[in-house]
Amino acid sequence: MIMSKKDYFEMMEGNRRLTLRAIEAFPEDKFFEYTPDEKLRPFSEMIKEIVNIESGYMHGVALDKWEYKDVFEGANKKEEFLQISQEVRDQTRKLFEEMNEERLNVVMQDPFFGPEMSHFARLQYALENEIHHRGQGFTYLRLLGIEPPEFYVR
Repeated sequence: MIMSKKDYFEMMEGNRRLTLRAIEAFPEDKFFEYTPDEKLRPFSEMIKEIVNIESGYMHGVALDKWEYKDVFEGANKKEEFLQISQEVRDQTRKLFEEMNEERLNVVMQDPFFGPEMSHFARLQYALENEIHHRGQGFTYLRLLGIEPPEFYVR
């Protein structure tokens, strides 16, 4: 079975809803400070990466404006992270709707991470990155004695 553009976007949306619920599950201080090991980052830093990649890729794929920037600059409260994440997703919805499947099939060198890939593969990478880091966040929550959100509720 081949997944349609709409089906893929619905999968992205479901995953984002789950990621936002994971953010909400963190106590304010633990969201910004907790790591189970000094080599690891707090969940807030992972969220920055997820949303910054989304923003950079969507503007690049849709508008051919390739810029990787920190959309969270100055944000230091969990509520601000939730709001910014929602604002970026609102932009993504608009840009994704305007994109055609031909645009998603364009292959080019990745301006942020190097290898040549299609725009669709780029968006797939962004989704896989989100799932990976959300899994880390779930582990952090469990180590803090907090039950993570049910992963099957999207």
